Amino acid sequence: MPVTYRIDLERRRIMTRCTGDTSLSEVLAHFDELERDPAVSPGADVRLDLTRITSLPNVGQIRSAADRAGSAARTVTFGAIAIVANTEDLFGVARLFEMFTKRIFTRSRVFATLEEADAWLESPDAAPGRRPAL
Repeated sequence: MPVTYRIDLERRRIMTRCTGDTSLSEVLAHFDELERDPAVSPGADVRLDLTRITSLPNVGQIRSAADRAGSAARTVTFGAIAIVANTEDLFGVARLFEMFTKRIFTRSRVFATLEEADAWLESPDAAPGRRPAL
């Protein structure tokens, strides 16, 4: 399955991973799942791992995913989002998604590693915005 997730109940975090050739319909279905999942805590943070994705969405697909995240946010309230992107192209995609969803999440940032993303999510005072070294 190209889009998978697990809920870290202790940290109130949704751990989402996109793998392989991920389609827009699979991303949209992921939001459907989140809306139905009773384990999702209000205000849950999200760690979105793009390090294993092999497809690169276009701007329209990114906009559609962001719009779907916005409609899901009416049911599932989100906290922060840390997006992990390990290539320049994915970094650009992640920044575009971040821009389109800035009103949905309490704060957002793109990282090069899972460890950096987790550390930032653990720090509630972390500021958004710095570009990671890839």
